[in-house]
Amino acid sequence: MSAPSSDEVRLSISGMTCAACARRVERALGAVPGVTLAHVNLATERAQVRRQPGQDAAALVQAVERAGYRAAVLGRDESAARRRQDQERAQALRRQKAAFAAAALLTLPVFVLEMGSHASAALHHWIAQALGARNSHALQAVLTTLVLAGPGRHFFGLGLNALWRRQPDMNTLVALGAGAAWGYSMVSLLAPGWLPAGAAHVYFEAAAVIVTLILLGRLLEARARGRTSAAITRLAGMQARSALVLRDGRQAEIPIAGIRVGDRVRVRPGERVPVDGAVESGQSYVNEAMITGEAAPVRKQAGDSVTGGTQNGSGSLTLRVARTGEDTVLAGIIRMVQAAQEARLPIQALVDRVTAWFVPAVIGLAALTFAAWLTWGPAPALGNALVHAVTVLIIACPCAMGLATPTSIMVGTGRAAELGILFRQGDALQALRDIDVVAFDKTGTLTAGRPALTDWIAMPGFARDTVLRRLAAVQAHSEHPIAHAICAAAREQGLHWPAAEHFEALVGAGVRAQVQGEPVVAGGARLMHQMGLDISAWQAQAGAWGDAGGTPVFVAVGGRLAALLCVTDPLQPQARQALAALHAQGVRTVMMTGDNAHTAQAVARQLGMDQVHAELLPEGKTAALAGLRGQGLRVAFVGDGINDAPALAASDVGIALGTGTDIAMESASVVLMSADLRRVPLAISLSRATLANIRQNLFWAFFYNVALIPLAAGLLAPRWGISLTPAFAAGAMALSSVFVVGNALRLKRFAPPVAGLRQETA
Repeated sequence: MSAPSSDEVRLSISGMTCAACARRVERALGAVPGVTLAHVNLATERAQVRRQPGQDAAALVQAVERAGYRAAVLGRDESAARRRQDQERAQALRRQKAAFAAAALLTLPVFVLEMGSHASAALHHWIAQALGARNSHALQAVLTTLVLAGPGRHFFGLGLNALWRRQPDMNTLVALGAGAAWGYSMVSLLAPGWLPAGAAHVYFEAAAVIVTLILLGRLLEARARGRTSAAITRLAGMQARSALVLRDGRQAEIPIAGIRVGDRVRVRPGERVPVDGAVESGQSYVNEAMITGEAAPVRKQAGDSVTGGTQNGSGSLTLRVARTGEDTVLAGIIRMVQAAQEARLPIQALVDRVTAWFVPAVIGLAALTFAAWLTWGPAPALGNALVHAVTVLIIACPCAMGLATPTSIMVGTGRAAELGILFRQGDALQALRDIDVVAFDKTGTLTAGRPALTDWIAMPGFARDTVLRRLAAVQAHSEHPIAHAICAAAREQGLHWPAAEHFEALVGAGVRAQVQGEPVVAGGARLMHQMGLDISAWQAQAGAWGDAGGTPVFVAVGGRLAALLCVTDPLQPQARQALAALHAQGVRTVMMTGDNAHTAQAVARQLGMDQVHAELLPEGKTAALAGLRGQGLRVAFVGDGINDAPALAASDVGIALGTGTDIAMESASVVLMSADLRRVPLAISLSRATLANIRQNLFWAFFYNVALIPLAAGLLAPRWGISLTPAFAAGAMALSSVFVVGNALRLKRFAPPVAGLRQETA
């Protein structure tokens, strides 16, 4: 879980309002000498820039500011950067609330004076008598000018600047629409003679309402977007602010930033573990659900490792600090979630191509609408032309398009993190949707990776404890997993074994040594046959254990058959449920293992695997993956060990278990924070749900706007008298962005498809 490399700079960007803004910032950053790649995410308000080493980051900030936005370089201390960005967002939200309140107070009288007089004859007569038409229009002009010059001035500052740079955006559309309505109305009020007869109408209420409703939409959107980063906020909230440190025989509560590697820290009952470390003394149960997703607390005692952010139970622990700050597991998780949220999925390329020409196309359509109404429209042609052109400008603002993809990614990856799934590479979120085959390593993935002595048959004349003691003496010299299982069984029974002499490992067959003057040999049936021992009476039992996925081991002491035992690597508890869920999703399952074919087939039968590739070296796994991909299948690989790293990297999506090695996790694009394999079908379901959510958002963001453009242009008005007003267009446009963000937030309620997991994560 490493921090960004030295040739990558991350920036916090302020002031962006739509997809066109994000594209402009990208172009500005991409034009800086030495920059090789720039990616801007509208939803997270962050930019990722890859550049040649040694380049000055100040040039990037200046480029963003020249484009009309604000930027700040994000340092390695993500927590400080997050707090700073949260503060900036809170301040921006307060400014948006104040701007909307001011605009609403100023717009309400304008709306009542103009639209109220059309809706109510009594109100119309009262306004005419109390103010007079000209005074009413003059008051509207003053109030509308205050709206545009005050709360709405940034639309004109940003929008006209963008138009001057020939990079129009949403602010440009608002500025042109509201500005045109205000300008036409001012001419009608102050110089009506400049307009054709019957064309001197005022549209102050349209200009004021456009700005006010769009400010309301921005406010609602900002509040909703704040909820999309809730996962990061919750993760950050798990970080302790201080810890009780033991130094020089004294203890003191100090801020978390002051803790150093090697410090001793005391964790009191009920507290969060402040940093990563190892238990020196004490024992307790620690809830590690925020890391592993497992609800059951884990017993911790001297020698066990603990992770910062986990919740201590009722015991007291003293830790030796191993990692602090941005090096902790929790900080790495937060970085991975942020990286996934800031990722650009392949589907985003379509959105980028559309938004690149959409705003200029809308301006062209508005100009065409104006010309058509001016040429063929009924009197007053100029007024009708203006109203319809302004409506086209407003209804087609592409705010929602820029939010459609990143908001869904933010909520989807955040929900995944809550469920114990971390996307190290954002494009894996899309790739998982189309997976046809999931290939699994066996040992440590489908099985626990901790073989245990499960069955034992002692031959007549041999006591079990005596045989086990001598066998453990031999196996203590071996590093084989079976040897560890036998020694562990002897220790559990409190047995102490003598020293063994002349130990010899027989490759592929077994082991032998001298124990207390007698030869002890352990191995398979072939080794027993070589010794001339008759095992025919026990072949059926050995075969039955092998068919069940166990490894039968014959033991001979003093040249006589002494025992037959079975060592079994138990299946992961949820493996059957996980594979059943994958099959229900229409996904094939394959086992790829270096274990022998007989054991692999036995495990596959128990789990209902579709296909088995056994006795594979690491390069054999990558070859098997290549064979599946050569058939046109998209393949995910699930593994946990160092030997799985090549296969994890070679698959379409590599999924590593968080209980595995660091090398495996670095090679994968998805990390499961526990060994619970049910999170594999869960990740696929979440991927499909997120991509479906993105498609829904794009539909509403794009087709909604396109469908309403003909109505806004007045194509239905000549025949059926149906058209939109600029005020209605502004409200509809603002609501489209709120709808997109609200639809993305539905992913926060995503429920796991596996019943047992759904109950655990509810």
